[in-house]
Amino acid sequence: MNIALIAHDGKKKLMQNFCIAYRGILSKNELYATGTTGRLIEEVTNLSIHKYLAGHLGGEQQICAQIEHNQMDLVIFLRDPNSKSHEPDVNNAVKLCDMHNIPLATNLASAEILIRALDRGDLDWREMYK
Repeated sequence: MNIALIAHDGKKKLMQNFCIAYRGILSKNELYATGTTGRLIEEVTNLSIHKYLAGHLGGEQQICAQIEHNQMDLVIFLRDPNSKSHEPDVNNAVKLCDMHNIPLATNLASAEILIRALDRGDLDWREMYK
């Protein structure tokens, strides 16, 4: 499965901790991230991550292009409701995930539910959907 990992600045540490906790599950999948988030995750987990540009430099749009082409199976976008104006806008990712029926988590609770569902095989339907 292809998993996109994006985090606003205020949630990057939380994303690192999430990836540490679920390293075993994540390691069985293809991971994609915006540049800074991907680098920070790699530093603490040694997971292999395809890194795009930093979110504010176009990385979020690069991931959204993959979502638009139905090439992502799961998106975890830990958003900060108090995000700064230079940070990626979650609305485009949400819209595209809705259009292409791609599971999306925007907070830790929903991310944990989806990652556990992935581990149980509950998202295997994505393979047929593509």
